[in-house]
Amino acid sequence: MTKLLLLLGACGLLAGSASAQDTPPARPTDGQGNWLTFDKPVPPAKPDQPDKPEKPGRPAATPAEPLPQPAPPRKTTMGTTFVPLDVDVYRLIDRYAILHGPDSLGDPHTSVRPYTRAAVARLAERMLQDSAAGLSRQDRFNIRYLLRDNWHNTRQDSAINQRERPLLRYFYQRPSDLYSVEQPDFSLRVNPVAGLSLGNSDGAKSYTFLNTRGVQVEGTIDERLGFYTFLADNQMAVPLYVQQRVERDSAVAHEGFWKPFKTTPGQYDFLSARGYLTYAAGRHVSLQLGHDRNHIGNGYRSLILSDYAAPYLFLKVQTRIWKFHYQNLFAQLIANNPALDDDYERKYLAFHHLSLDVLPNLNVGLFESVLYSGYTQTEDIVGTPPNTTRVPRLRRRGFELQYLNPIIFYRAIEQSTGSEDNALLGADFKWNLFKRVQLYGQLVLDEFVLSEIRSGNGWWANKQAVQLGVRYINVAGIRNFDVQGEFNFIRPFTYQHEDRFRSYQHAAQPLAHPMGANLWELMGIASYQPLPRLHVVAKGFLVKQGLDPAGLDPARTNYGSNVLRSYNTRPQEYGYQVGSGLTSTLFHGDLTATWQAAHNLWLDGKLIYRRRTFENSTPAPYFTADGGALASVALRWNIAQRLHEF
Repeated sequence: MTKLLLLLGACGLLAGSASAQDTPPARPTDGQGNWLTFDKPVPPAKPDQPDKPEKPGRPAATPAEPLPQPAPPRKTTMGTTFVPLDVDVYRLIDRYAILHGPDSLGDPHTSVRPYTRAAVARLAERMLQDSAAGLSRQDRFNIRYLLRDNWHNTRQDSAINQRERPLLRYFYQRPSDLYSVEQPDFSLRVNPVAGLSLGNSDGAKSYTFLNTRGVQVEGTIDERLGFYTFLADNQMAVPLYVQQRVERDSAVAHEGFWKPFKTTPGQYDFLSARGYLTYAAGRHVSLQLGHDRNHIGNGYRSLILSDYAAPYLFLKVQTRIWKFHYQNLFAQLIANNPALDDDYERKYLAFHHLSLDVLPNLNVGLFESVLYSGYTQTEDIVGTPPNTTRVPRLRRRGFELQYLNPIIFYRAIEQSTGSEDNALLGADFKWNLFKRVQLYGQLVLDEFVLSEIRSGNGWWANKQAVQLGVRYINVAGIRNFDVQGEFNFIRPFTYQHEDRFRSYQHAAQPLAHPMGANLWELMGIASYQPLPRLHVVAKGFLVKQGLDPAGLDPARTNYGSNVLRSYNTRPQEYGYQVGSGLTSTLFHGDLTATWQAAHNLWLDGKLIYRRRTFENSTPAPYFTADGGALASVALRWNIAQRLHEF
């Protein structure tokens, strides 16, 4: 089935010229899309104004045609599918969310990812209305991409997302989908997935590669129920620094169960599977049951909940009313490393995040999470009196029902149940200024004792994390040139707990920052789109981190960087600062040029440079890879880049 989909898709790409996605100077005519999920229709564009003389040296703006009056709004719901997580696509969406601001419903709500397709479609429609002020060729191309990719949720879909000559009559009727169906009460999208890459290596292997083949299906039923599934088979060979991370944690980044591929070290074989159901419970409430990832925050990294770890089972309830956006997340995680072909031990996460639009351009949020074991410790008495012994045993605890209360303080529940669960709380914010600049940040409190902080003696349980970041759009007036800077600070032992059942990790992978804790990180991203189909992105990460040294007593070599370890293995009580242990400094640079050959068909050229040094010249175990230059080329089809930025 997968081979057939890939064959049909390849024929469709060969049969249709890439110029089919080129942007004409005129605005597309209106169509009638499904799933109008909003009380208030998009207001019509203002009539065309007489042409004004252009300033010398500035390209003439493309004239905009008036947007036709939209159809009357239908019943308002919150049900829809989501834009798959992809840093490149989300960088575009975030850029236009800053330039054009939120709509009357506060969408897109960029503090919680993934975004709904309906919110992104409406953002693209509003961008068309603002086109009277002048859009670059790149902006018009990006608008059409977003409209095509979210055609089911936009009234602008008909004219720009129909092909005159579909492949074999039924395939590629729309440039965005191999096969698609749209009926008043049903929609369906089917697409092949492929990812092929080849590059050099810094290890014993002479090359790295990635071979991904799969399928992606999504759709809607009765405007209230949405569904999505993704399945892919993968084989890959990774650079030495990634191989050492896999060997340390027995986990392949972003994935669950895996096995070695052939007999060469650093090669892995695994399946990627994600899927969910969404249901619009009403005008303001939506439900999602899925096996996927989530991301909280506006930063490139998230110190609260990131999309780095493997997918997990979750139930998510989102409530949007007035200026509030409230999310409840209940997840089942696994405590073991995913290399075991066994019955995994369970752990659970209860998480809620409340954000308030203080101003149209200022959003603040509060969050609380608790991570707890699915088991309790008990003892069995073995033997007959007086010759008896006590044998410790884990007894299944299951999900703590009290955490299902969506509007309660989790820390109080933790204390009332007598458990020692791992509770975190904190805040985040986003402030858009002048429709060009965004300031954002996060604060995480794992443990907090004010007297110990004031003493300044480096108590191990002073576990906090801070993020501050800024985005600047169209730097110095250069269109489609954006920059982002971000600083992350995480104290030692943050996210750690007594055992793997309560540490802030899933499948031996951190749930927050991919590098763990005991670090500060300064990162910068510059993105430029010189041509409609060409994106160039440069990223740089400078990280100072304290790593665990080798020792004869591994139970006393934990300096708080690896979230998989128990904080009971610390060597002392006081004297911890960021960088304690073996202090390392890492620079990771990434320059990627991406060409969009057709809709969601990407060609990547990538150059990575890594350099790690240690203050005392003694490398830490599993961090001996010095890096150097790593070059690769890739072809991606309906799939995001696979990144190893740690």
